[in-house]
Amino acid sequence: QVQLVESGGGLVQAGGSLRLSCAASRSILNFNDMRWHRQAPGKQRELVAAITGGGSTRYADSVKGRFTISRDNAKNTMYLQMNSLKPDDTAVYYCNGYYYGEIWGQGTQVTVSS
Repeated sequence: QVQLVESGGGLVQAGGSLRLSCAASRSILNFNDMRWHRQAPGKQRELVAAITGGGSTRYADSVKGRFTISRDNAKNTMYLQMNSLKPDDTAVYYCNGYYYGEIWGQGTQVTVSS
């Protein structure tokens, strides 16, 4: 059973930065696309950013220019660097990948105060 574990969430003031990590229990080379999603209270889960095995990235319009997704295959870890955070970025952030089925982490809370 493959597991993904997020960390790095917390409380930050608007304009601040956080870096989220998503550690896999086995090589992330087994995953092609890996993704970060978020879900704010009362809202649907949304895709924030994605990265392919080759390193190509895509972002939601709301985070372009502020967030950077990356992966370190040697450390079996994916990251989300979040800069210039806004209160609207407050959500639970989940990492996700496909390996014989969709695999989700348990989520990490990000709270941005105004």
